[in-house]
Amino acid sequence: MKQMEVTILGQSYLLACPEGGEALLLAAVQTVDQEMSAIRDAGKVKARERMAVLAALNLAYRLAERPTPAAVAAPAISAAVSPAQAAAEQEAELLVTQLIDRLDSTLGHDGQLL
Repeated sequence: MKQMEVTILGQSYLLACPEGGEALLLAAVQTVDQEMSAIRDAGKVKARERMAVLAALNLAYRLAERPTPAAVAAPAISAAVSPAQAAAEQEAELLVTQLIDRLDSTLGHDGQLL
């Protein structure tokens, strides 16, 4: 595992990243940063933790909205999905799960979501 320094909403984070996963991690960081910035710019939420929770929920919801390949893809269509695309989707799901776990851990001390 290598470590990468990234910035989300102006704050730096040092994250572990598997070899070869740098581009995917940077894409995930950009997505989270954009989502949190949109929430901040809406002006209704000020606390970073709440922005992070809302961003995680929004992203998880979008991910859950997507139909699973097994549920909608015929064998011919699923054959068109490259192994790299499948791996990228699995990695994105893992990153969202890890983000939600980190949020749960952080918010566990507070005892309140909102």
